[in-house]
Amino acid sequence: MTKPMIKVGISARHIHVSPEHLTILFGEGYELQRYKDLGQPGQFAAQETVDLVTEKGSFKKVRILGPVRKQTQIEIALTDAMKLGIAPPVRDSGDLKASPGLTIVGPKGSVTLDEGVIAACRHIHMTPTQASEFGLKDKDVVKVRVGSDDRCLIFDKVLVRVHDSFRLEMHLDTDEGNAARAKTGDTAEIVS
Repeated sequence: MTKPMIKVGISARHIHVSPEHLTILFGEGYELQRYKDLGQPGQFAAQETVDLVTEKGSFKKVRILGPVRKQTQIEIALTDAMKLGIAPPVRDSGDLKASPGLTIVGPKGSVTLDEGVIAACRHIHMTPTQASEFGLKDKDVVKVRVGSDDRCLIFDKVLVRVHDSFRLEMHLDTDEGNAARAKTGDTAEIVS
């Protein structure tokens, strides 16, 4: 049986905010406004942006992704980290312990985090049915071939994330996508 090809999504620097921090940044009762839907059901890019600031650098107009989350988290590529002068760990989403912090500046206020910045590990979202088709389970690690024929790469240590609400999609950051000359909508295949 032929296994399905996996859609690729390239993820630029972004932030997920908690309800508490959304209030500080945008004001009491503020709700994120949908800009466009993302590949995973219920996830969206919001119209709202914030500035990310450290002592050594900053990024203006960084997109917030919705919906709000329990914990504020910033995901950046490692080249972004060099501009900010920080060294985020490569981690699965939500694993923020002992990660660097920074200051988030919104139109109504600012929040300084002691931790919360990561470089998200490359990963594949899939449903339990799809995982079964691939012979995989949640938290497995695989190798995946991505990119155009003239610049394709095999990425090692790709985390498999399985949940009923997921849609089959591999997420890479901009550094990884550029290295493979890949773009959102391209396809990838698991090679081992």
